[in-house]
Amino acid sequence: MPQTYFRGMSKTDIEANRNEDQMKLLVGELRHKLGKIYEGGGKKAAAKQKEKGKMLARERVDFLRDPNTPWIEIGAFAGYDMYEAQGGCPAGGVVCGIGYVSGRQCVIVANDATVKAGAWFPISGKKNLRAQEVAMENRLPIIYLVDSAGVFLPMQDEIFPDKEHFGRIFRNNALMSSMGITQIAAVMGSCVAGGAYLPIMSDEALIVEGTGSIFLAGSYLVKAAIGEEIDNETLGGALSQTELSGVIDDRFPDDASCLQRIRYIMDKLGKHEEAGFDRVSPVAPSLPAETLYRILPADRSKPYDTLQLIRCLVDGGEFEQYKEGYGKTILCGYARVDGWAVGIVANNRLLVKSRKGEMQFGGVIYSDSADKAARFIMNCNQKKIPLVFLQDVTGFMVGSRSEHGGIIKDGAKMVNAVANSTVPKFTIITGNSYGAGNYAMCGKAYDPRLIVSWPGSRIAVMGGEQAAKTLMQIEKARLTAAGETLDPEKEQEMLNQIIDRYNRQMSPYYAASRLWVDAVIDPTETRTWISMGIEAANHAPVKPFNVGVIQT
Repeated sequence: MPQTYFRGMSKTDIEANRNEDQMKLLVGELRHKLGKIYEGGGKKAAAKQKEKGKMLARERVDFLRDPNTPWIEIGAFAGYDMYEAQGGCPAGGVVCGIGYVSGRQCVIVANDATVKAGAWFPISGKKNLRAQEVAMENRLPIIYLVDSAGVFLPMQDEIFPDKEHFGRIFRNNALMSSMGITQIAAVMGSCVAGGAYLPIMSDEALIVEGTGSIFLAGSYLVKAAIGEEIDNETLGGALSQTELSGVIDDRFPDDASCLQRIRYIMDKLGKHEEAGFDRVSPVAPSLPAETLYRILPADRSKPYDTLQLIRCLVDGGEFEQYKEGYGKTILCGYARVDGWAVGIVANNRLLVKSRKGEMQFGGVIYSDSADKAARFIMNCNQKKIPLVFLQDVTGFMVGSRSEHGGIIKDGAKMVNAVANSTVPKFTIITGNSYGAGNYAMCGKAYDPRLIVSWPGSRIAVMGGEQAAKTLMQIEKARLTAAGETLDPEKEQEMLNQIIDRYNRQMSPYYAASRLWVDAVIDPTETRTWISMGIEAANHAPVKPFNVGVIQT
């Protein structure tokens, strides 16, 4: 076993201990942030929901799910540190994730009425669309637990009219119905205006007596529009919408009985054609998951052994490399994760020698590594093997040698293969995710089925210091052109401000708040996310693979 894992106080052990301490601090910070988010709109808002006899959003989800089964939450950090002027919007005011109900894997979406009465902020719409996207890509049943006051009116211009806004949700309802994807909606609180279409465009619509109501316009708006005086319960309560209008299929006395009916419905669902990804009995990795804490350097600019990281994630630590001696700054190979066959594409963070004897920097994509990765990705599509990308990339190699060697052509080949890949892709951002390297290693723009970050990861066009110096050069050139000068003290102050701002925007929480990634996770949860993701993807047949035109 490598020296790093001995208990002696060698230099490598001291470094590993430092790495472990740093990662534990980052994971502790992650859990603290999540704890605050799970409180939703706070204790007072929660107490008001309880007074009405309602479960809270997360209680509903927990009651609905099968006990002691995995659950991966998508978008917990949506809206994090956003909308402060409006009082904040924890988790985007909605709980979303993939779990199991009556033994069936499904997507669950639950409005959190403790956050502005479940009103939709711009990020709420984006998060709901992401949940529907997951259901559509993987042909998973989707369950909506509706409890929302509708669009947050002060920001209606940012949520209402555009292609990726509120109305897209109902368009997706219609498409999923045509695709044969089961949709079940339970009206467990308010369901007003355009939002009323969601339950009615689902396959089954249920409602809770006394707390659930559904109508296009509430009693106040009805009075203002047509002068009719009527209370909300008579207008669109459970009795009215089940026995008079027939809009809702059935009503229930409380949240628990309504959720039990959903479990009953899910228990009867038939199965559709599957993709047929290969799975055998799972085997634990050769190294404990916590070893991941000791591998990643506290200073993310330092090299580390990516092969050791992979062995912490794959069954039995077995990783069969593809073209091991070629394109060494990217590691490609076959393995299993929780029994599922996978192809892994990982940035190698060690300093390596190229086949010509030249030293190559870890985390940088060179022409040979891009060429190798493109070929491997195409092979995985040919063999119907899901792809896992482990991103710790600083970008493509620059300079005259690389340009004259065709780095743009080889990079385009890799990007083309990633973009046209039809097997499911899963992206784990373990460290840096810079520039076009983000694209080539299957960033959010390239449709990974799931994409998550580890604490301490960074996502940006380039590193903070490099970006700041570039921006400073531009600013100094502007001042020079205007006949002005910048004294050294002022220059350093401006540089520090730029670095601070840039570093904030590189944070994984900044990315997660805007849903550039689905979650920030403890590294030890990585296998669960990959396994759950492949199981979900296995519900949908794989489309034919064609890369189109590629320059060779």
